[in-house]
Amino acid sequence: MHPGPGRVLEPFTRGPGEGETEGRLTKVCRALKRQLQSLLGKGSSLRGCWTLPRLPREWWFWWHWQGQHDAAYERFVRRRFPPGTTYAEFAPHFTAYDFQPRQWAQLFQRAGARYVVLTTKHHEGFTNWGSPVSWNWNSVDTGPHRDLVGELGEALRESNLRYGLYHSLMEWFHPLYLADKQNGFKTQSFVLKKTMPELYDLVLKYKPDLIWSDGDWEAPDSYWNSTSFLAWLYNDSPVKDTVVVNDRWGRGCSCHHGGFYNCADKFRPGTLPDHKWEMCSSLDRLSWGYRSNMSLHEVMDEMSMIEELVQTVSLGGNYLLNVGPTKEGVIVPIFQERLLALGRWLETNGEAIYESQPWRVQMENTTDTVWYTSKGPVVFAIFLLWPRDSVLHLSSPIPCPGTQVTLVGFAGTLEWQKQPGKGMLITLPYMLPSPLPPQSGWVVKLEGVK
Repeated sequence: MHPGPGRVLEPFTRGPGEGETEGRLTKVCRALKRQLQSLLGKGSSLRGCWTLPRLPREWWFWWHWQGQHDAAYERFVRRRFPPGTTYAEFAPHFTAYDFQPRQWAQLFQRAGARYVVLTTKHHEGFTNWGSPVSWNWNSVDTGPHRDLVGELGEALRESNLRYGLYHSLMEWFHPLYLADKQNGFKTQSFVLKKTMPELYDLVLKYKPDLIWSDGDWEAPDSYWNSTSFLAWLYNDSPVKDTVVVNDRWGRGCSCHHGGFYNCADKFRPGTLPDHKWEMCSSLDRLSWGYRSNMSLHEVMDEMSMIEELVQTVSLGGNYLLNVGPTKEGVIVPIFQERLLALGRWLETNGEAIYESQPWRVQMENTTDTVWYTSKGPVVFAIFLLWPRDSVLHLSSPIPCPGTQVTLVGFAGTLEWQKQPGKGMLITLPYMLPSPLPPQSGWVVKLEGVK
């Protein structure tokens, strides 16, 4: 996906005493246009050690249980586990016995993904690689006894997929972080001894194409040493010419500073943003992890996925679709089925998605079921519902006598006529009645329109 009209922005503006750092950051996004030539990603995370039925926000379980002392979480633990149970005791249950990274990579490739983002560490601090500063609280020392970050990265690169690493800057209960917090973030013991060593280790060891930062909101970027790290990342690191980053690098940075913006989980802008952005969604509508009591109606269906994807791309965004694996390292069949359905749709209609750009109009003013993308002089109209009379009404394109119209995936050209007033009336192919639900989303390719 093209990142925009040659727009190259620095992740941060100058703060007190940051003149030298900002000077180095003038190069920070110099390769952004080339580095964001991918569109669709599937986020995959091995975040936790266990499954929590009947509790909301289970991926934040430790915080709700022992940070907020939420009665529902405390009751859950009392009923199911012995007195005195600690969160650390769940780590051995996170076995990843059935984790097959090459199978994951093949699944993501068939789903049409261009990049994959793995959770290396969430706010609980457990790392999915052998972090040198997370002794006995990582996937090599306990649980799987495997370098999950390294194994998946190797498999993805064998499949020519770009590799992104999610990393939380903060950790809820780390003593050094709590001490810095108590000091109003005027000390940086946690950053210097934990956060920064891990970030540098991830970059040097795995050479990611993308760093998806999170857990930044409690402290300013000056506490996290974000500008210093990003200056090194873009100027001196082994991935300086290829890496891109998001916008979560300190309180107030989100949606204002970064290589691309996330703004918020499941963020949907109402109009075309003036900066490259990414929509992060999840197949499980209620969770970013895995829930053993997940119901079918709580999982996004094919039409919902395609609709999110099309709307995101029409507005110039990338689409990151999360799946939560089990503690055994398995992506459950319902998630696999959804990803493969999206991949089949992209196999036919990807011409309107990959490496496309927003058109001058993003959607029809009269409906939200027709969205536009473009690629050079070609315009794509993506309609989510098949018109009852098999005539597609488009008010935005301005045709000329030489305009050609085709339906992507079908042979031959389509008949069209100028619509009274403005726009076009396109006669679509006749579809035989079928007892099966119709597919979701079709693409009309318009050549020679303005």
